[in-house]
Amino acid sequence: MAILEARGVTKSFHEGSHSVAVLKGVDLAMERGEIVSLEGPSGSGKTTLLSILGCILTASTGDIYVDGERVDQKSPAKLPDIRKKSIGFVFQQFNLFPSLTALENVQYALNIKGIRDHRARKEAERVLDQVGLADRKDFLPQDLSGGQKQRVALARALAGSSPILLADEPTANLDAQVGAQILDLFRDLAKRENRALLIVTHDPKVRTVSDRVLRILDGTISLN
Repeated sequence: MAILEARGVTKSFHEGSHSVAVLKGVDLAMERGEIVSLEGPSGSGKTTLLSILGCILTASTGDIYVDGERVDQKSPAKLPDIRKKSIGFVFQQFNLFPSLTALENVQYALNIKGIRDHRARKEAERVLDQVGLADRKDFLPQDLSGGQKQRVALARALAGSSPILLADEPTANLDAQVGAQILDLFRDLAKRENRALLIVTHDPKVRTVSDRVLRILDGTISLN
């Protein structure tokens, strides 16, 4: 059974009296341990689709299944619980709290999931060690390089064992060498821990770590 699935998903936004269709019947299914890259030009709908799959936006029509649970019929108030349980996010801008250390940034994400105190610290230390930052756990974001910040962001997504990882342009703010290192780390951890990883990207290097490459154009998906 797919760990993440979209069936006939559409999404329209209203601008005044006009309706703009961004997604036009998207089908997508991913298994545990699978890495899929989703490419497409700006405005093609890829970030909108990622937000719907991540239970941040709701689809206009279509079915969404996350970790075996149909979520498109859930009320907006229920979606945060699904995100906390099943989905880890990695963002282009890192989205770290500047006043918190690397360890505290990961612990905060765990606190949101309901994991606190000693358990949260132990889990945060574990995932920071996984991404090679055990010796940087007490550093503030301002004292970390771009690659190290992205490793903290990855550790935060990994914390709590969410089976689905969604990454939005994770190498966009990194130089080519560091970006390649981050992609290798993404692949290694996703495969080792049997997590599904969907990467929205413009970066052709993401293809080298992907099991499948999909392209979205004008709101529809095709194999690339």
